[in-house]
Amino acid sequence: MAKNDFALAFNEVLEEKQLAKDVVISAIESAMVSAYRRAVGASTAQHVEAKLNPETGIVTVYAEKEVVEDSIVDERTEVLLDEARKVQEDVQPGDMLLVESTPSDFGRVAAQTARQVIQQRIREAERSNQMEYYQRQEGEIVSGLVQTINATGVTIGLEMKAEGVMPNNQRIPGEKLKLHDRVRAVVIEVKDGTRGPQIILSRAHRNFLRRLMENEVPEIYHGIVEIRAIAREPGARAKVAVSATQPGIDPVGACVGMKGVRIQAIVKELHDEKIDIIQWDQDPVVYISKAISPARVSGVYLAEEEGARTATVVVGEDQLSLAIGRDGQNARLAAKLTGWRIDIKSLTEASGDALGKMQGDPELAAMLPAARDQMPQVEEILAKKAEGRPVTPEEYTVLGQFVDRVERRMIQVKEEATRVEEERVAAASADIPAVAFTMTLDQATGVKEHVFNILTEAGYETVGQLMFDMRVNPNKVLGLAGIGSKAIQNIEESLAALTFPEPVKEEPVAVETAAPEVVAEPESAAEMPVAEKAAEKKKEAKKVVEEVEEDGEVSKDGVSLDELFQMKPEMFQAAGEEDDASGDKKKDKKGKKKGVALEFDESLGEVVTRKKHKRGGEDEVEW
Repeated sequence: MAKNDFALAFNEVLEEKQLAKDVVISAIESAMVSAYRRAVGASTAQHVEAKLNPETGIVTVYAEKEVVEDSIVDERTEVLLDEARKVQEDVQPGDMLLVESTPSDFGRVAAQTARQVIQQRIREAERSNQMEYYQRQEGEIVSGLVQTINATGVTIGLEMKAEGVMPNNQRIPGEKLKLHDRVRAVVIEVKDGTRGPQIILSRAHRNFLRRLMENEVPEIYHGIVEIRAIAREPGARAKVAVSATQPGIDPVGACVGMKGVRIQAIVKELHDEKIDIIQWDQDPVVYISKAISPARVSGVYLAEEEGARTATVVVGEDQLSLAIGRDGQNARLAAKLTGWRIDIKSLTEASGDALGKMQGDPELAAMLPAARDQMPQVEEILAKKAEGRPVTPEEYTVLGQFVDRVERRMIQVKEEATRVEEERVAAASADIPAVAFTMTLDQATGVKEHVFNILTEAGYETVGQLMFDMRVNPNKVLGLAGIGSKAIQNIEESLAALTFPEPVKEEPVAVETAAPEVVAEPESAAEMPVAEKAAEKKKEAKKVVEEVEEDGEVSKDGVSLDELFQMKPEMFQAAGEEDDASGDKKKDKKGKKKGVALEFDESLGEVVTRKKHKRGGEDEVEW
């Protein structure tokens, strides 16, 4: 093959297989090494290399051989010294050298032997590239052609000669696909299989609708509009809650588009699936009201009990079927979208329930005098409705007001009861010593063995847990299998007999320090910042430092800066006068007073005393 012919064919393989050049060259060279070993019968312990020239296609094989001086016993493992020195001049007999060992008839034999290895390596490289590429595409939309349709699903040919599988449960119900149709789907999972990557596709997943909206609505793609939640029943209906991240943006209008062109493109792709775009709201009442659309809502009343969140939605008589939807579809999608359990009632049904609550609960009726006065009128309207007589809009308004008053008051009563229960629990917890929660249950020695075993199996580990339940919810303990009134009495007596050690209070260690004299600062100084006060005090300290002559010995410890801040110049003068007046002070041998100076030492940060001596007419300072 000519030089250019081989280069063209080689590059064509790279382009067709979409492989890296070094990967294919490495595969060919490895195959040539295997072909050489098989052709000459070389040992696997012998080091062999092959080099491919991508321009000419010529393969050169190099084998490691021992250098011998006289004669060759085995050409596969030995080479003469003269031949070896043509490759490396300083080689010596006994050395190992890598020399060219390409057989003369290696061309066609090597090609036939290496063909299978090369194909295998190329297939492995293709699979590796496919795996890496589609793992990055997970969660994204891909496009392909329908190749086969069978009972289990649809096989779709993708880029890089990969195949994706769309199971029947991931197809849009009612959608008919034909061979060679181009379809779009989202990659939901990529697994490594024995025959290449297994790519699972879906058109029924809610992320498929999310990606379609990102493609059709630029505001979503750029983050101006955010998709908050998606609830979808493929092929039938979907609800999407959106919100704007910037003020002045209409998120619903951006998704619908001018004359609905954007949403219609998505509906067409989803086999005419109806899509409701609603605006997300932080208030659950407003959010649920919009989620029930297209039905108009009269009122939404929320209740949270033991982790279950239930929303009672009241709608008019003419809106009931629209709110529920075909086979409950609208209510079901609204519940998925909001995360609340939704109970839809008509206005007359809600009025009957509210009337029953008022009649059955005198305390509630006493708290709602206005609603109590409306009860006869409500009964009359409900009777008229039951007889099939027409009800006026004004009467429906009365029913709505009555339901709203009762439901809101019921919510307030529940909230108040919850608050009282929380306070009771908090009070019970406060009465139990903290050390009780660190004491193991076996320290309650009065508890009988079979009672102790029952409590341990029920999950009680500490005395504090048992005391808390006995005070807050004794029925929980009584409800355990094997626990009766005698066992409860035994537990109460054992807990009452327990004594808890008082917690050791760590008293702070008092540091004895000399209490400095408090000197009132002027108002102007008190208003100064801390840094300015420190600087001002340092200046005053330098001004105060002056020579003070004392009789007797002088302390070498000096005066601290804090003490000096609280001294006044009068204190130094008074001290000097008292020293002069006192006749009991010690004097030096010559009867003269020693000179003492107070100076501020910058390095030590305090005022120190220094002695002054006159020598030769000059003052010399000593520490």
